[in-house]
Amino acid sequence: MPSKQKKSTASEETEEVDDEVEGPKLKERNNEVTSGDTTKREKTRKKTKSAESSEDPGKEKKKEDGEKVKKKKKKPDDDAEAVIENEDEEGEQNNNELKTNSKKEKSEKLKEEVTEGTKKKKKSSTEKPEGEEEMGSKDNKSKDGKKKKKKSHDDDDEEPLIEEQQEEEEDSKKKKKKKTKKGSADSDEDKKKKGKKAKNKQVDYGAMYQKELLDYHTDSSEGYEEEYYKKKVYEVVTVTGDVKGAGTDANVFVTLFGEFGVTPKVHLASKSRTAFEKNKTDVFRIKTHNVGLKKLRIEHDNTGGLNASWFLDRVVVTDMHRPHLRFYFACNNWLSREEGDNLFVRDLLGSMNPMDVPKLNKYIVSVFTADMKGSGTDADVFLNIFGETGDTGERRLDSDKDNFERGSEDKFTIEAPNLGRLRKITIGHNNRGSSAGWFLDKVSIDDMGNKEVYEFPVNRWFAMDECDGKIQRDVLVGSVQPMGIVYNVQVMTGDVRGAGTNSKIHMVMHGSKGTKNSGKVFLEGGAFERGLIDIFNAEICDLISPLSRVTIGHDNGAVGAGWYCEKVVIYCTFTGIEQTFPCGSWLDEDEGDGLIERELYEMVSLRQKKQKKYPWSLWIWTSDVKGAGTDAQVFLQIYGENGKSDEVKLENNSDSFEQGQQDKFIVEMPDIGKLQKLRIWHEKRSPFAGWHLAKVTLLKTLTMEKYSFECGRWLDINEDDNEIVRELQATGAFIEEPLPLIKYRVTICTGNVSGSGTDASVFLNVIGDLGDTGERLMFMSKNNVNKFEKGNHDEFLIESVTLGQVRKVRVGHDGRGGGCGWFLDKVMVREEGQPESVAIDFPCFRWLDRNEDDGQIVRELSPAGDGLRLFNVSYHISIKTGSVSGASSDSRVFVKLYGEKGDTNKMLLAVSDNDLSNYYETGQTDIFTIDTFNIGQINRLLIGHTNEGLRAGWFLDSVQISVPVHGKQYMFPSHRWLCKDEADGKVEVEIYPSETLDIEPLINYEVTVVTGDLRAGGTNANVFCQIYGNEGKTEVLTLKSRSNNFERGTTEIFRIEALDVGKIYKIRIYHDGKGIGDGWFLETVDIKRLTMAMVQVEVKKEVKKDKKKDKKKKKKEEEEEVEIIEQLQEVVETFNFSCNRWLARDEEDGEIVVELLTEENEDLEVNSYEVHVFTGTMFGAGTDANVYVNIYGETGDTGERRLRKGNNLNKFEKGKEDVFDITAVDLGVLKKLRIRHDNSEASAGWFLDRVEIVDNKDDTTYFFPCKRWLAIDEDDGQLARELVPVDEAFMRKGDDDDDEEESETTLGLEQKAMSTTYTMRIKTGDKKYGGTDANVFMILYGTKDDTGIINLKASKTHKNKFERAMIDEFIVEAVDIGPLKKLRVGHDNRGGGSAGWFLDWVEIDAPSLGQKLRFPCGRWLDKGEDDGAIIRDLFPNALQTELYTPFVPYEIKTFTSDVFAAGTDADVFIVLYGRDAVCTQQKSLCVNKRERILYFERGAEDMFIVELEDVGDVIEKIRIGHDNRGVNPGWHLDRVEIRRLLRKGKGSETVIFPCELWLAKSEDDGETVRELVPSDIITEKLSRDGNLKVTEVEVEDALETHTYKVSVTTGDVYGGGTDANVFLTIYGDLGDTGERKLRKSETNGNKFERGSVDKFSIEAVDLGQVFRIKVRHDNSLMSADWYLDQVEVFDEDTEEVFLFLCERWLSRKREDKRIQRVFYVKGFEGVRESLNSKKKISALTVKSVDSNMNKKSKKKKEEEVELPIIPYHITICTGLERDASTLSRAFVIIIGSNHAQTERLWLDLPDEKRGFESGSLESFRSYGSDVGEIKKVELGHDGATPESCWLVDELSVAVPTKGVKYIFACKCWLAKDRGDGLTSRVFNVLDAEAISICQQILYEVTVLTGDVQNAGTDTLIFMSVFGANGTTEEMLLLKNEDRFERGQEDTFNMEIDDIAPLRKMRLRIDGSGSRPDWFLDKVIMRNLTTEEVSVFTYEDWLSRTYGPKRTMICEMAAVVDEEMMVEPTTYIVQVKTSDTAGKSS
Repeated sequence: MPSKQKKSTASEETEEVDDEVEGPKLKERNNEVTSGDTTKREKTRKKTKSAESSEDPGKEKKKEDGEKVKKKKKKPDDDAEAVIENEDEEGEQNNNELKTNSKKEKSEKLKEEVTEGTKKKKKSSTEKPEGEEEMGSKDNKSKDGKKKKKKSHDDDDEEPLIEEQQEEEEDSKKKKKKKTKKGSADSDEDKKKKGKKAKNKQVDYGAMYQKELLDYHTDSSEGYEEEYYKKKVYEVVTVTGDVKGAGTDANVFVTLFGEFGVTPKVHLASKSRTAFEKNKTDVFRIKTHNVGLKKLRIEHDNTGGLNASWFLDRVVVTDMHRPHLRFYFACNNWLSREEGDNLFVRDLLGSMNPMDVPKLNKYIVSVFTADMKGSGTDADVFLNIFGETGDTGERRLDSDKDNFERGSEDKFTIEAPNLGRLRKITIGHNNRGSSAGWFLDKVSIDDMGNKEVYEFPVNRWFAMDECDGKIQRDVLVGSVQPMGIVYNVQVMTGDVRGAGTNSKIHMVMHGSKGTKNSGKVFLEGGAFERGLIDIFNAEICDLISPLSRVTIGHDNGAVGAGWYCEKVVIYCTFTGIEQTFPCGSWLDEDEGDGLIERELYEMVSLRQKKQKKYPWSLWIWTSDVKGAGTDAQVFLQIYGENGKSDEVKLENNSDSFEQGQQDKFIVEMPDIGKLQKLRIWHEKRSPFAGWHLAKVTLLKTLTMEKYSFECGRWLDINEDDNEIVRELQATGAFIEEPLPLIKYRVTICTGNVSGSGTDASVFLNVIGDLGDTGERLMFMSKNNVNKFEKGNHDEFLIESVTLGQVRKVRVGHDGRGGGCGWFLDKVMVREEGQPESVAIDFPCFRWLDRNEDDGQIVRELSPAGDGLRLFNVSYHISIKTGSVSGASSDSRVFVKLYGEKGDTNKMLLAVSDNDLSNYYETGQTDIFTIDTFNIGQINRLLIGHTNEGLRAGWFLDSVQISVPVHGKQYMFPSHRWLCKDEADGKVEVEIYPSETLDIEPLINYEVTVVTGDLRAGGTNANVFCQIYGNEGKTEVLTLKSRSNNFERGTTEIFRIEALDVGKIYKIRIYHDGKGIGDGWFLETVDIKRLTMAMVQVEVKKEVKKDKKKDKKKKKKEEEEEVEIIEQLQEVVETFNFSCNRWLARDEEDGEIVVELLTEENEDLEVNSYEVHVFTGTMFGAGTDANVYVNIYGETGDTGERRLRKGNNLNKFEKGKEDVFDITAVDLGVLKKLRIRHDNSEASAGWFLDRVEIVDNKDDTTYFFPCKRWLAIDEDDGQLARELVPVDEAFMRKGDDDDDEEESETTLGLEQKAMSTTYTMRIKTGDKKYGGTDANVFMILYGTKDDTGIINLKASKTHKNKFERAMIDEFIVEAVDIGPLKKLRVGHDNRGGGSAGWFLDWVEIDAPSLGQKLRFPCGRWLDKGEDDGAIIRDLFPNALQTELYTPFVPYEIKTFTSDVFAAGTDADVFIVLYGRDAVCTQQKSLCVNKRERILYFERGAEDMFIVELEDVGDVIEKIRIGHDNRGVNPGWHLDRVEIRRLLRKGKGSETVIFPCELWLAKSEDDGETVRELVPSDIITEKLSRDGNLKVTEVEVEDALETHTYKVSVTTGDVYGGGTDANVFLTIYGDLGDTGERKLRKSETNGNKFERGSVDKFSIEAVDLGQVFRIKVRHDNSLMSADWYLDQVEVFDEDTEEVFLFLCERWLSRKREDKRIQRVFYVKGFEGVRESLNSKKKISALTVKSVDSNMNKKSKKKKEEEVELPIIPYHITICTGLERDASTLSRAFVIIIGSNHAQTERLWLDLPDEKRGFESGSLESFRSYGSDVGEIKKVELGHDGATPESCWLVDELSVAVPTKGVKYIFACKCWLAKDRGDGLTSRVFNVLDAEAISICQQILYEVTVLTGDVQNAGTDTLIFMSVFGANGTTEEMLLLKNEDRFERGQEDTFNMEIDDIAPLRKMRLRIDGSGSRPDWFLDKVIMRNLTTEEVSVFTYEDWLSRTYGPKRTMICEMAAVVDEEMMVEPTTYIVQVKTSDTAGKSS
C-alpha cells in the first residue's frame, strides 16, 4: 500500500518543520500538562500498534521509539502541546490547567479500559490494536486464528476507518522523535517531496478533536467571572470612502475578535438617516464583551434595495475604559455583491499605528469535482476555512467561468487574515438551480503565507436525493474523517399572519465565548410555514455545546421574504444538553427594526439535561447471492453490558440493501457498555421481501471500539428457518469470547376453559440476565397448524444469542380479530436439545382478554413460584388529550418508559381502566395500567401513536404516571401535536418529567379467594375486604375484575395496591347483598405480600482473576468453590385465613360480614359484643333510617356494621332500648364508637341518648353518651357522631340527681375535647353546569384512621347545595384520626342529568389543631367529562396551609330568668377575656335562625359547646350581648356558667358569671351588651376511688365594673357634624369594652353637631390604663361625613383622664376616604398599629417544599448566619392572552451564591385588586435577606388547580442597595395544565437584562409633627435631600393612614441615593387634601449602614394660612453631632420689569 506509506512519511517531515516554528512558544506555555499527556499519547500508541508490518521497513524503529518516549516522559511532547495549544486558543470552557489534569486522568482511565490486556502483548509486532477488526476483506487473510487481528481493507474503500488515520499519525509521531538521527529510514518518495512545498500533516486535528471529545465532561464550570464576561464599551468609528456610490442603506454589523473570545455581532444602528453616506465618518458606542482586540469583521446584510453596496475606507476602534488603546483597521475596499470581489463581509486586521496596513494572507483553493455521471452542480458553492486563530467566514466560490463541472478542477483565491494552521473546512451549496446535486472528490488549499498545502479528501455526494441527503459537510484536514457531532435543531415559525417564508434560512452556532462556531449552516428542506416546527440535524466536527448564542437569518431572496421566527431549540446528543433560544421577532426588512439576521441568546432557565448519546458508524453488508436484496424497512437493536439501545429504524435516501452492496449509517446510542449482541429484522412477510444479510459492523467513532456481527443467513419467510429476525453475537478485539447462539424451544399451553383459544397474533419475549429476545411473533408452530386452540400445546423455536438465566417471559396478543380473548395456562422455555424436565415453567392461568380478569392482553410471567404477581410493578398512566379543536385521535397509542434500572418495551395501550367508550377524545383523560418489572426511577418517556385511522393526528396535553409501589408520581407535560401535518410532523416524542412528586407509598398484596363447591355457593354481590396489621389497616378494598367473579368452586387471585400494614393479623371480608343469589359460601382467603428477610443463598467464592491466566479459564471454573451466606432478600410472606361458612342472609346466623384471623394467631380470638342503643325521649326522636355502627378498640375496629336484627321489630323508636349482637375479633379496650344513619325514609332525624356496649368476654360495660341529634335539620346537621367512652362515675352523677337536664351538663365538653371539629368549605367551580344535585359524600383520612363516609347533607350556608360558584360549609367531628393527609370526595351520580359536578377546592379548618388546609381539585366529577371519575382523592397544598394557635373547647351555659318576656330570638354573642387583655373573637352561640328560635326561652337553661382561643387559666370577664333583632328581642339573663377542662388530670372547672339584668333597649338602662365578672368557681376532679370530688371557691379579686365618661368633640369645621351612627371601642391594658354604639348623648339632643361636645357613659369592667380607641361610623343618613376633633375618656372610679387628639375626617369623600380610625392616647410611646397592618399572614407550613412539592436542595442550615434584610423592588407584568390572569398569591424567592436565599417573599396585592389581571403591571416592595450577588430568582404562586393558571410576561427585580436591576423576559405559563405544568419557575440571572440603577442607602427617617392644634395633615409631602455627592430626586412621603398627625413621631425606612454626607433637606407640601396645613417639628435621618444621625429642625407651619411665613416649602440644614453642615442664607431676589408698553404681566 505505497500510497499510505507516502502519506505517513510526508507527514513526519512537516511535523518537524512545524516544530521549529511552534516549538518554543508552546513549551513555555504548558509544562505541567504535557507529561501526563505524553503518557496518554503513549497508551494510544500501544493501542494502535501499526498493522502495516509488511510494507513498512521502519517497524522495529517504531517499537523502540515507543520505548524512548517512555523514557523521555519529562520532555514535552510537541504534539501533545499542540493539542493543548489549540485548546487554549479555542478557549474551551475547561481549558485551564487544573482541569486539563482531571481530563487527562479521565481519558487515561478510558484508554486503560479500552486497552485492557494489550500491554502484555506489546512485544508481538504482528499484533493489531484492540478495537480494530477485520472488516470483511475479500482476500480472507483473517481465517488463521493468530492473524485474525491483522488489518486489511482492500475492499472497503467506502468505509472511512479512523483507526488507519490514527495509526499513521501515531507512527509518524513516533518516527519524528528520531528523525534527525535516522534520516536514512526515509523512503525515496519522501525525498522527492522535500523540495516541494511541504504537504500538510503538521498536527493531526482529527486526533486532537477526538481527544477533546474523549475528555469532555459535563460539569465544566461556566467561568462567568472570566475576563471575557467583563463588559467593555468600545467606540467604533467607520469612515466611508470618497468613491461614487460609496454609501449604503443596508444594516451594518461589526464583530470583534481577540484573545479572550469573540463578541456577538453588533448592529451599528444610527438614528441619523445619513449614516454610512459617501465620505462620512460615523461614530458608534457599543457595549459588549471584553475580548482584547485583535481583528474585526465588518459586514452588511445587503438589504436596502439598490443602494446596498458600500465602500469602506477604514474603521477605528477605541477601548473607552483605556482610551490610549486605539486600533486602526484599514479596509479601502467595497462591501458589495456587485462591486470589487463581490464580498460584503470583510475581516480586517488592526494596528496601533494608523500608517501600518497589516497584510492579509492568500489561500488558493482547488476544488476537484469527481468524474462521474451527474456529478457537476449549478448551485452556489460556499466554503468556510477554519484555522487555529479563527475562520474566514462564509465565502462563495465564484469565478468567471462555469464552475464545478464534471471532472473539473476549479481554483479560487481567498484573502483573509492569517488563520494559523488550518483545521477543517465547511463546504456546501445552497441547492439552487436545476441540477444541484454535486459529487465532490476533494479540496486542496495552498496557504501562500505559511507555504503549506492542505488536503481535504471528501469523495461524497452533496445532494438532497443521494446518499445521506446532506448538501453541506465539515471536512477535517487529512485522510480520514472522525465523527461529527450532531446538533438537532428545531426551528419554530411563529403563529402570526404572514409568518412563513420561502427564503433560504441559515444559522451559525457559537460556542462558549464565541471562539468556536459552526460556520454558516444552511437549513435546507424546511417548510418554514406559519406555526410549524422544522427539524434539522447539523453535523459539525466541533464540540461547541453548550452554545453561547445562535445567529439565524435568511438571504432575503424570495417574494415575501420576511419571516417571523418564534424560537430555536438545539439539542446536542453528545453533551445531552438541550438549549432554547427565544426569538419572537420578525426577520424582515419591512418590519420592526428591519433586520434579516438576529443573534439569539439562550434562556438558561429552560435548559434541559437529556440523555447523552454517542454516534456509531454502522455498516451493513448484503450478501452477493441471487435475490439477496430487500426493499423492506429494516430495524435493529443493540445490546451491551449496561442495557440496550432503542429500536433503530434504518432510514436511507438511496436504494439500500441491494445485492452485494454495503450501506453505511450513523446511529446514536447511549453508553451501553461493551456490545454483546445485535438483533436485526424486517417486517415484511411478503414473498419477495427476503433478504440475505452477510454481516454488520459497528464502530464507536469516539473510542474506535469496533465490533463485527457475522450473519450469512436469510431473513425470509421461505428460506432457512423461515425467520425474518436474526440475533448476531458481537465479535471483535474487545470480545474475549463471543456469546453462543442458542435455540430456545418455547411451549405455549392454551387453557382448557370455554372460549380459551385465540386467532389473534401472539407475540412473546423471553427475558434473561443477558438481555431478551425482543418481541417475536409466534408464527410457525412446530406441531399444530391451527395455533392457540383450546387445550393446545404449541411449540415454537426462537433463535437468539444466549440469554443467560431466563428470568421472565412477556407474552401478549394484538387484540385483533373476533374472539381474540385467550386463556393462557403457561409458557415453558428450554434450550433446544435439553429434556423437557429442565424446562422453566412460567405459569399464567389467566385471561388475556379485554373483557375478562383485569382486561390486560399482555402479561409478564415469572417462573413458577410463590406470589408471582407481587414482583411486578404497576405503572398507572393517565393521558390527557388537549382541548384543542380536532385534538382527538383514532390511532393506537404506545408508550415506552425509561428507568434507572432498565426500560420497558414499546407497549400499546389497549385497555383503559376508566373504560370511556372512545379513547383519546378531546379534553378527555384516559387511564391505563402497565404491569411490568421494576424499572426504578423513571427518567423519561416515549409516547407516540401508530398513525392509523381516519383522524390519526392527536394533540397530547400531558401524561401523568403514578407508581404507588415506589410512592412517586411523575408529570410529563407535552402540549403538542403528534400529527404528520402539524408542528414538526412527529408522531412520537420523548418527554422528560417536569416534576416528580412524592405520594403515599403502597405495596402489592395478592389476595386469593376460594369459593366453596356447594350448590348456590357463588355470589353476584360486590365483595369487599379490609386488611389489618400491626401497623394499621388498609382502606376498604373492592375485590372485582372484568370476569364473572366468585362462581361456585372457583379460585380467584386479585392483586391489590394498598398501605403497608406490617404483619397481618386479621381481615374482614363481606359483600353488599346486591344482586340475585347474593348468598356466598367462602372457603378460604390467602394474602401474600413481599417482605425483607434473611435468606441463605449459595454464592461462588471470588477467585482473584489474574490477567495472565486467561487461557486457564476452564480450570478456574472447575475450582470454583461455593459458600453459603445469609443475605437480605425479598421473600413472599403468606397469611392463610380459613372461613368455611356462608355469608348469606338466609343461612347460618344471617351475617354477610365475617372477620378472619390468621391461622397461626394464638393471642387473638373472635369475640361478641352486645350493643345497647338508647333513643332519646323527646318529640320525634325515633328514626326508620338504616343505622350503622363501627366500634374501635386498641386492636383495630369492627368495620361499619348495619344494626339489622335486634330485640325490637320496630327499631330505634322514641325512648326505647335496642340490643344487637356484633361478632368481631377481640378489640381489646374500646376507644370510640362511630354511629351514623343513611337518612333514608321519611322523618329520618334521630335523637340518640347513649350507647352501651357489653364486652361478652370479660363482661365489661362501656358507656358512650351522645344526647344529640343525628339529623340534617337539627343541631349541627351531622348524620354521624363519634362517641368516646366515659367513666361510670360521670354517668352516675347524672342519674343521682334524677334531673334529666342535669346529666347533660357533664359530657359534651369531654367529648368535644377528645374529638376534632372540622369546618369544611367546599367551592363548586364557576363553570357551566358545574353544580350538582347528586348526594355528595366525603371521607377524611388522617395518619391514624379515617372518618368513614360522611354524607354532606346540611350546608350551613345554602339551602340548595353545590350550585355553580357557591361555597358550602359543613361541620364534621372526628375523634383522634391524626393529622389529615388526604380526603376522598365523591357523589352517587343521582339527580338525573345534572349529576356532574365541577369541584374547585375544599378547605378544612380544624380550630382545635390550629390549622387550615386547602385541598385543590379543579376537576370534574362527572361520568362524561375528564377521566369519567366521580370520586377523587385530594391532597393538601402546602403553600396554602395556614397555621395558628389551636383553640380549646368551652361549655357555655346561659340561664334565662323566669320572668315575663325574658326570652329572646335575637342573635346572642359572647366574648371571653383572660389576663393581659387576651380575648377571644366574638362568637355567636346560635348558628342559624332555627336555633335562635329554639334557645333562650323564658326559664330555659341552654348549653353550647364552642371552640375559642385559649385565654389562659383565668377568665377575668365576659361580654355577652345580642343584636336586638327579631320580635321582642329584650332578654333577661340570670347568669352564665362557663366550664372547661383542667389542663392536667381528669376534671373540669366551672366559672359562674351572675347577671340578673335585662339586655333590652326598653328596660333598665337600655343596654343590650353586658360585661360580667365571675363570682364563684366550681372544680370537679375524679378522685382515685372513682368518685367525683367537687370544690367551690368564691372569686375575691374579681375586676370591678367602672363607669367611663366619654366626651366627644366634633371639630368646628364646615360640614363637620354627622348624623350617622357612631361606634366606639376603648382599649386598655386589661381588656377592651368591645364596640359600643354611642346612643344617648348626655349633653345634646342632636349628637355630633359642628363644634359641639357630646358626653356618653359606658359601663365596663376595669380596663386598666386606657391607651387606644377605635372610632367608626356606619356612613348612614345624608350628611355622614364627620370631622372628629378629640375624644376624652374619664374613668370615674380612678379619676384618670385619657385624652385622644384626633383632628381627622371620618368620611367616604374626604382625606383617605376612611370611616374608621384608630387613635392613641396623647404621649403614647409604644408601637402604633394601623388598621391594615393586621393583615393575616398565613404561617406557611414548615416544610422545605416548593409550590410544586419539588424537594428543594436545601442545605443543612446549622451554621446559618443571620443575613441583613434589604429591600427588593419587584414588578410583574402579566401576559395578554385569555386566561392569563390569576387570583392566586404570587411569591418570589431570591437565590444568591452558596445557596443563600430569601424566604418566600409573598407579593400581596392591595385589597381593591382581586388578582393579577391580564396585561397588568404590578409593583411590590419586599424585604428579604441580602443574598449577595443574585444568581437566580424563583417566581411562583400557590394555586394548585388547573384553573389558577398565570401567564407572566416579564419580571423585574431591582436591588436599590446594590444599584442593579434585572429584567427577565419570562413569557411563560405558571400553571398546572399549561407549559411544563409547574406553578413556579426558577429564572437564571444569565437570562436577565442587567441594568445599573442608582445605588441607594437605607435610612431610618423619623418625622415629628408638632403638638399644636390642627398640626396634622393629609396633604402630599415631598422631600429632597442634598448631600456632598449629589441630590436625590423629590420623594413622596407616604401618609400610610395615620402618619403626620398632631404630636406624633413617625418612623419609617427609606432608600435614598448614596449622597452622604447629608447637607440639607427640602420639604414641600402641595396644599391638596382636606387638611392642607402641617406643623413640622423636625426630621431625623439615621443612615442604617454607618449609623450616622442627621437632624433637620424646622418647628413651624408649612401652610398658606397659618404661621408667619405662609410658605409651603422649607429648607433645613443638617445637624450632625451638634454641628451644622451648612449655614442658612437669605437671598434677596429683585425683579425689575422694564418700562416698555405692553410688556408687564
